[in-house]
Amino acid sequence: MTAPTPPSESPREPEEPPEAGHKDPSLTPRLTSEHDTLKYHLLGPSLTKAGQDSVDQKKVSEVIFNASKGSKFFNREEAKDKILTQKIDQILQKKRHLDTLDLSRELRHADNLVAQLELTRDLSQCIVHVDCDAFYAAVEQLDRPELKDLPFAVGGGVLTTCNYVARKYGCRSGMASFVAKKLCPDLVLLKLNFDKYNAKAQEVRQVLAEYDPRFESASIDEAYLNITQYCADRDMEPEDAVQQMRDEIHEKTRITVSAGIAANAKLAKICSNMNKPNGQFLLPNDRMAIMKFMASLPPRKVNGVGRVLERQLGGIGIKTCGDIYQYRQYLSPLFGEKAYEFLIHCYLGLGRTRIQPAEEYERKSVGTESTFHEMSDPVKFREKLRWTAEELEKDMKKAECKGRTLVLKVKLHTFEVYTRQVVTPKAICMADHLYNYSLPILAKLEQEIPGMKLRLMGLRVTHLESTKKPDTMAFFGFRPRKTTADPGSAVAPDPENTNRKAENAADGHDVWEQWPEEEMYQLDHDLQAQADAVVLASQEEGDSTITPRGSDSNHRHGKEIHPHPNPSPCKPETRAEEEGTWWDCPICNRPQAPDERQFNDHIDLCLSRQTIREAVHQDVPSQPPKLGTPETPKKSRLGGEKKRGRPPTVDPRQKKLCFG
Repeated sequence: MTAPTPPSESPREPEEPPEAGHKDPSLTPRLTSEHDTLKYHLLGPSLTKAGQDSVDQKKVSEVIFNASKGSKFFNREEAKDKILTQKIDQILQKKRHLDTLDLSRELRHADNLVAQLELTRDLSQCIVHVDCDAFYAAVEQLDRPELKDLPFAVGGGVLTTCNYVARKYGCRSGMASFVAKKLCPDLVLLKLNFDKYNAKAQEVRQVLAEYDPRFESASIDEAYLNITQYCADRDMEPEDAVQQMRDEIHEKTRITVSAGIAANAKLAKICSNMNKPNGQFLLPNDRMAIMKFMASLPPRKVNGVGRVLERQLGGIGIKTCGDIYQYRQYLSPLFGEKAYEFLIHCYLGLGRTRIQPAEEYERKSVGTESTFHEMSDPVKFREKLRWTAEELEKDMKKAECKGRTLVLKVKLHTFEVYTRQVVTPKAICMADHLYNYSLPILAKLEQEIPGMKLRLMGLRVTHLESTKKPDTMAFFGFRPRKTTADPGSAVAPDPENTNRKAENAADGHDVWEQWPEEEMYQLDHDLQAQADAVVLASQEEGDSTITPRGSDSNHRHGKEIHPHPNPSPCKPETRAEEEGTWWDCPICNRPQAPDERQFNDHIDLCLSRQTIREAVHQDVPSQPPKLGTPETPKKSRLGGEKKRGRPPTVDPRQKKLCFG
């Protein structure tokens, strides 16, 4: 097979987004054609995909426009484009009104925000974003090497991905296959094989784990890593470490990856797209270099800025991230507080530096949806709803959660999307419950839309509750005690745990204060001495409820207070010292020997201390009686009448405690 000749390519500037509704002469003039904005909108969300820079996007938009004209999809996109155009006109009208007002207050607020955010800039970390090049296509090419120089894509009715040869024709992910065929008549279409892709992705992740065991998977073919510690331990430059990692991935998996290296995740994501395919780009950890880089960067290149926001920003004159500062006083009134703060972050080139496994993020919802050929049979609707509920149950069991809000999503044959939700009486996760609660929603939609035809259905559960079983081993301290490493110690500290604690403290997360060991031991000694005094005084009055420390009395009634278990000179403590393994008491946090019986006795003692503390507060006199003064017998309250009200409990995390 001979590779077809791609369309003629000529160097050209990246096409700017069309503007809509300009009436302000100071801004970019209005487009001449009424369909220009629609044609740009039809280029799709993946316009910035790698391999599209040299493509004549104007020609591609014409092909898409003519190929889809008159279809239901075209009509829906045309309606959405008109709504967006009207919204941009309203934004421009509001901006003209703002120009007549005094915006000094908004300007000061924006400058204060810029100054505050600048203080949070962290240039100490080295974050890497790794992205596999045309992943699905690259995996398929391993089995069919004859397709290397031919344009081919993976997918069915819609392209999932395509190789870089096909991208030269304007083909891209998310494009309808019949449109791609018009752009490239010789395009070869391959079916999806997710088992193959998942297996290959696992091979890539095995290599990534060697550089950052806590790497964060962003999707099946991309991930974030923090290689700061890796480079420091091996005295390597970030560029050399990433090049070595990419070489290892290619050697073990036979696919290529591109990478971006920067001070935070947002910048690394942008940089990974700079030298695709099979390349890497380093943005130095320097403020001036970052500001210069962002000054000329189109907003669309930033992850989170899509077609709609791009056109809205272009409507008021923002063409690059550097232009955001010039219009900073308009952002909050025009786009809202959240978009305003997001755009200021973009201008400054700020992003998160905390990289952690995706499983550790708090999950907000769990959902599943599927696209299918048009159907109008109510019976098939219910069959599809049942299947969707069963799929969602599998996902929720895997995520170990249940939820109280159930959302039904449907897309009509006209590409209109409807969502309806219901709050369930209890948190649910079983397929029967998901189906039974969503069925009335579907029935109501059928009444609202007679003759309803669907092409997509989905279910989503929000307001989640965890169904994970509590880790009782961790709660009761059955974990190796973390000891501080010293030159002669065989037990090293856990660097991951240390880093997580430091991150939690830096992020403002609650970190419990630990009592110093010497204060804990002194507290136990004082507490036990006072308790023994109370017990002896009680026994002198005939009350034998509590057995004092060291007493051999056989008359024990009520709760028995055992003495602190004496350490045996041979087995548990010796083994613990040799192996460095201790069990931490969940009450006092003191390390105990790894012996179940002694550990249980110690926990019983700790749980009884609150009772002793209350007794000490009630019965121990504040001052000893004076000599020569007859002491009036006083009945102990331990086994007798209870005093009304409860003495104030003491926060166990306080360092200064007072007993009596």
